[in-house]
Amino acid sequence: MPELSETSPSINELTTRAAEAEKSDTAAAIELYNQVLKEDPLQIHAYDRLMILYRQEKDYKKELSIINAGIKTFETFYKEQSGKPGKKVSEISKKLNKAFHLVDKKGHSLYNPEPIDRWQKRKQTVEKKIEKAEKKSK
Repeated sequence: MPELSETSPSINELTTRAAEAEKSDTAAAIELYNQVLKEDPLQIHAYDRLMILYRQEKDYKKELSIINAGIKTFETFYKEQSGKPGKKVSEISKKLNKAFHLVDKKGHSLYNPEPIDRWQKRKQTVEKKIEKAEKKSK
């Protein structure tokens, strides 16, 4: 996480100001939530609120870009956190995953951690909305 200067507002302050701005000025709220993500890209609440605000504005393409950015950020985060386990740990993990049906026949994970799973479902919905809007405009 980047270090905050003494004069820059905290993430909590930015989030509070953004929540207040949502009531009267959507554009300001969007800008504040984007600031939150610049300070700490792992703020799930900021991604969620941006998605909601863009949905309310019916700006599905921007909503989709926020969803994609969030998914990419968290996939990278989880990959970095997992590290490289030893051979024995990998073998045991594979066996447990198969036993509990957490992987498909090819060994690919069927589980995505939060918030990735939720956002992937939302992404499908937004893509349908974009497709529907494009059909209407033709």
